[in-house]
Amino acid sequence: MAIFLVWLFHLSAIVGISLGFKEWFLTKTPINLLVCTGLFFWIYPMNNRKKILVFLLFFFIGMLAEWLGANHSILFGSYDYGNNLGYKIDGVPLFIGINWALLTFISAELVRKLVTNSWGNALIASLLMVILDFFMEQNAPNFDFWSFGDHVPVENYITWFALALVLQLIFQKSRIKGNFAICFHLYLAQLVFFAYFTLIPIG
Repeated sequence: MAIFLVWLFHLSAIVGISLGFKEWFLTKTPINLLVCTGLFFWIYPMNNRKKILVFLLFFFIGMLAEWLGANHSILFGSYDYGNNLGYKIDGVPLFIGINWALLTFISAELVRKLVTNSWGNALIASLLMVILDFFMEQNAPNFDFWSFGDHVPVENYITWFALALVLQLIFQKSRIKGNFAICFHLYLAQLVFFAYFTLIPIG
């Protein structure tokens, strides 16, 4: 049921936006993010103090990094957030911090079955995070998520990888484990959504 809901929300958005209901679906982005985060917490599951504390640590690190970027053009370059990611604290949407934590968890879990070495796991998982960010960046201005202006600087991707690697190494040290299926489908659904609109842009 959780996997069905993840795909229902993402595929409905693809169809709805493609049919011309872009504004209606994109303004509901916080609802989609809230549902996906709730499903992750339930199925992963986030059922002990260590998991929750690590998730919160990643949330705060992500929020701090994005605050430095959005307000002082440090780390990622110069950019501003739009209006479709929900409530903001000093210009940074709360869901951006949640997304950093969520992506770290699900990317690490995806790689766990392929690589047992902690450094190898962290490197590949960080790469997965940057790949998803690349496709998000192609759509973010059009979706009123955030905008760098004329183009996304290379430093954004370099810093994304570096910060992702730090988080992944912390994750490896925590030895947290969870449900592979929900992580796989959460990652793939986001990748399909953003890759689709990268290949077939909507005005």
